[in-house]
Amino acid sequence: MGFLDQIFGKKEEQDQSNSLWKKIEIERDLDLAVEKSFQHKVLIFKHSTRCFISKTVLKSFEKQMQDSDKDQSYYFLDLIAHRDISNEIESRFDVTHQSPQLIALENGKAFYNASHQNIDLDKV
Repeated sequence: MGFLDQIFGKKEEQDQSNSLWKKIEIERDLDLAVEKSFQHKVLIFKHSTRCFISKTVLKSFEKQMQDSDKDQSYYFLDLIAHRDISNEIESRFDVTHQSPQLIALENGKAFYNASHQNIDLDKV
């Protein structure tokens, strides 16, 4: 594996990880995630595409996702491209903005959030 592949990941790995996520790009996507949280847990991963730490934590979390058999939905927010939605999440769920950040919803409410190295699927 080349140096750049180690940092950014291979394209096939990126394609596989993209299939694990539902993207939040507009407020309606967030509304749908909240609706889904009444059926089972919803996890929202807020990611900064400009931050190496965020990229590292994301890769580690995606590995946990692939190994998990839990019934939950995973949503991805590129907070650089969609900071307005990140602000809406902060306001709606009374969760202070962090990056990277994992927010877990159940029955329309945030019941868990963690940032940086504290993001761990086993703790949800």
